[in-house]
Amino acid sequence: MLSRLSSRAFGTTAAANRTSSIYQDKREVAFPIQGKSPKVVSLAEAVRDIKTGDNVFVHGIAATPTPLLQSLSEHAVANNLKGIKLHHLHLEGATPWTAEGVRDRIRSNSLFTGHNLRAAVNNGIADFNSCFLYEVPLLFRKGAIKLNAALIQVSTPDSKGYCSLGTSVDTARAAVTNADLIIAMVNKNMPRTFGDGIIHESHFDYLVNEADGFELHQRNIGPQNDQEKKIGKIIADNLVDNGATLQMGIGAVPDAALSALGGHKDLGIHTEMFSDGVLDLIEKNAITNAKKAIHPGKLVVSFVYGSTKLYNYLHDNPLIEFGDVNWVNDPAVVRRNPKVTAINSAVEIDLTGQVVSDSVGKRFLSGFGGQVDFIRGAGIGDDGLGKPIIALPSISKKGQSKIVPTINEGAGVVTTRAHVHYVVTEYGIAQLWGKNMRQRAYELIKIAHPSQRESLDKAAFDRLKVMPSAD
Repeated sequence: MLSRLSSRAFGTTAAANRTSSIYQDKREVAFPIQGKSPKVVSLAEAVRDIKTGDNVFVHGIAATPTPLLQSLSEHAVANNLKGIKLHHLHLEGATPWTAEGVRDRIRSNSLFTGHNLRAAVNNGIADFNSCFLYEVPLLFRKGAIKLNAALIQVSTPDSKGYCSLGTSVDTARAAVTNADLIIAMVNKNMPRTFGDGIIHESHFDYLVNEADGFELHQRNIGPQNDQEKKIGKIIADNLVDNGATLQMGIGAVPDAALSALGGHKDLGIHTEMFSDGVLDLIEKNAITNAKKAIHPGKLVVSFVYGSTKLYNYLHDNPLIEFGDVNWVNDPAVVRRNPKVTAINSAVEIDLTGQVVSDSVGKRFLSGFGGQVDFIRGAGIGDDGLGKPIIALPSISKKGQSKIVPTINEGAGVVTTRAHVHYVVTEYGIAQLWGKNMRQRAYELIKIAHPSQRESLDKAAFDRLKVMPSAD
């Protein structure tokens, strides 16, 4: 359990350094509204002002306010409401609004889909929306999505009335600064974090204490298999330099790469998310953030998802700078750091370098997330030393090659062939940047599973009308 918040002031350096935007927020939630206090209400009362047709933002990942979502579902049924739309990234926990009798009243607009909504998305019960992660806040700021309400989970107010958006600042800051109604669920288990997630309680319309002590959602991190360990070691030994600034996507392969970096020096973190893997590197002094251009000395992140150990480490810790994803993931900001090394995974990649990450054939799987944001930022790094990396096992658990002649029917390209530089499997590294299609096919077939190389050679000839070659 996290301790009571201290009264010392929040750090505000991230807010002061946000890239300017012509799209102004409706309010500044870090500045108190004099003479205004939130109404302290029950879970049921908190959602009473949400009405038919409203657009509602939902705080995501570890911060998903599950009790509020349950209350909203009950409210919609009891009051015969319809056409309510939930706008969110990856959510965790139960999804009562997808149940029979509720699904025709509340519908998700999923901007990144987690495991709990995949079936709903692919069965037409929820909507899927592709968007670069760094642009999602602009949907709220530009009015493409006009938010009537925001459901958020926050840390306990300190002695001056300040709360924190905790584990997920990402798109939540843009949501609370542009929503008409803010409904906050206070939770002593939500870490008080520093940066752009500052919000004063005077901006809350409704404040709920009823769910105080609700356990934050945690990531189930399984053991790495041999494929993943090999890929991680290849990346660590060959593509990550001392002093590099790291971004890692979510998944077993980026986790494996982190696990293999214990012997490195002066690594920096500027990423949309991280999990428990950074803790070991901090303890080993492999991460110092000493060489970074953006917030040197600090880990810059937009959201975290991991264990209670990680959440407790974040609490009241100014070493971690949480930022609005609109600037954290902006390629123009990312490129300013030294040796930007972006490590992301994929579902499949074709012989020309097209990367599928958000779908398996016609089935939607996740979303764009920050992959393209950082692959591009690394590719255009100011120092010319960035390394954009796509890493994936050569073959699936079902024995199907992940390097394919053409992408599966219905699958979507997330990272284009023009963005790709390095592709890594357990069989090595393919460097695609600057190479033509014949050379790309040659590079990728070299790192394909040995059982697939002959058929891939034939498929490459059938597609390109020329044999793959290095010259």
